Amino acid sequence: MVITELAGGYVVMGDTQFLPGYCVLLPKRHVASLNDLKLKERVEFLKDMSLLGDAILKACRVERINYDILGNTDHFLHAHVFPRYKTETAKRLTRPVWLYEPCFWTAVKYQYDDKKHGEIRQAIAEELKREVEEKSE
Repeated sequence: MVITELAGGYVVMGDTQFLPGYCVLLPKRHVASLNDLKLKERVEFLKDMSLLGDAILKACRVERINYDILGNTDHFLHAHVFPRYKTETAKRLTRPVWLYEPCFWTAVKYQYDDKKHGEIRQAIAEELKREVEEKSE
């Protein structure tokens, strides 16, 4: 499920794909929170998070991206990057992703499967490579 390594972390596909293209960014060092990173590491991590959002926007042709760094359940730094689609109901689209019913998070039909999601994973990887090259100039 790993997509690529960036300067500030590793990009992986989310384990559930009810919002196709959902990814997670993991830092290169295991820390409890963003505040535990040195300033340079923080900048790299947050920059990579935004580049991942740019890539998902293009690869998935979505309306917007939701970024989430919580740490309330899993006490290690990781950033959720969720694509948001026009096809979501108005009620869902105006609320945080975490308010989707539990079945969306646990149903087998939404679990990452390379046969079903490999193409979108590849598209995100390609767009991310372009974003990094383009914005590094």
